[in-house]
Amino acid sequence: MTISLPIDLYSAEAQALESLKSALRDCPKRLWSVGWAFEGLRLMPVALRLRNSLQQHGYRPLFLWPDAGSAALARRDVNNNDPKITDFRNYLAEGSTIHNDIIVVVAPQPSDYEQVVSICDRRVGACVILNGRLENAAVGIGSIARENRRNFLSIIGIAYQLQPLDSGALLRAYPQDWALFRADPDGYRLVDTFKTRPDFEAINAALLDSRNSLVRQVTEIERFLEGLQH
Repeated sequence: MTISLPIDLYSAEAQALESLKSALRDCPKRLWSVGWAFEGLRLMPVALRLRNSLQQHGYRPLFLWPDAGSAALARRDVNNNDPKITDFRNYLAEGSTIHNDIIVVVAPQPSDYEQVVSICDRRVGACVILNGRLENAAVGIGSIARENRRNFLSIIGIAYQLQPLDSGALLRAYPQDWALFRADPDGYRLVDTFKTRPDFEAINAALLDSRNSLVRQVTEIERFLEGLQH
């Protein structure tokens, strides 16, 4: 299957939806994540469009926001008082009986970690972390707490992740491997694929190798053309 970058946000949303559907078909009770690492992304409309798309495909999603204010804004934007749009605290207090087959946890931050774990523990079906940032490098966290957090994050499967880079982009669209693209003047080109998420050094090395290879190809073509002129 050809790996390609989406051309805009709506294409990225559609690509993420297809990846999430594939992930849910294969592992309907797993923890999954979906994320778009775009600077200045307004997540509320994106999340609500995902909700509508999941409903259109037969899912019964429960969308949880970190705070009551965000949940209220979401309910306002869909023009109803849907109990399947609520906040972390309310769900943990009284909402665990709401019938759903997928819980979508919207934009949790490091401070929400304990609540997110409790939410995931109560799930019946899948739980999806949407544009979450649960890692915490704070010095004050004890080694045991840090290890517990690391273990929890390690069991979350990545259904979709699109991350722009300074000179390219990194894409994971389940069930495909991680794909690294190089930004060229005329567009993006696939550089390499990885079974697991590449670290900073692997990304830089792959981009450097691809640029060196491109330079060699251009040089060889120039020499060939020069040879034809003699």
